[in-house]
Amino acid sequence: MSREPMIAPSLLSADFARLADEVQRIADADWVHVDVMDAHFVPNLTLGLPVVQAIQRVSPVPLDCHLMIEDPERWAPGYAEAGARNVTVHAEACSDPRAVARDLRAAGALAGLALKPGTPLEAYLDVLPEFDTLLVMTVEPGFGGQSFMPEVLPKVREARRLVQTGHLQLFLEVDGGINADTIGAAAEAGADVFVAGSAVYGAEDPAAAIAGLRALAAR
Repeated sequence: MSREPMIAPSLLSADFARLADEVQRIADADWVHVDVMDAHFVPNLTLGLPVVQAIQRVSPVPLDCHLMIEDPERWAPGYAEAGARNVTVHAEACSDPRAVARDLRAAGALAGLALKPGTPLEAYLDVLPEFDTLLVMTVEPGFGGQSFMPEVLPKVREARRLVQTGHLQLFLEVDGGINADTIGAAAEAGADVFVAGSAVYGAEDPAAAIAGLRALAAR
């Protein structure tokens, strides 16, 4: 499954006081990445379901909700029911990843599984066929603006190999430190969905930044 690269700007780098305007600024993105943090699974608190429901009502692009939360079995289906295109839960927080994936798909969303930099892919190979998206964190989750960790790329490369050999069908998403300097290496490793925060929202022209990142990834 070789796909055109998809760019998912992260609202973590947007102006939280102007979210309706901020999603309009990225109308030509593929997904908008929404980081939900609960101050338990990660040491930061961002936004939750009521805000996601509000963003969903006004967003010109599909929502990609990344749940950095404990007890995703309980909370994740609500984000799918709110209309998010893709809902990703953390492997490290799940007691039953298969059940979460089934619930997300039943509620109409793609199901994603996220791995922290130190979490091995091998531990989750048996459950990945239940998922639509594998999100490989290229920073430690919790805060935006961190530096890309190239040592995580072998995990992306191995997942791409499994997709190419027909063992898995997945979007391969990378999140953390993705910008014009790092997107090429992530694309070369096999990623096809790229979460970019400050590289898009820190640009004077977000649309041009999105187009530039897409071109770099395609090359």
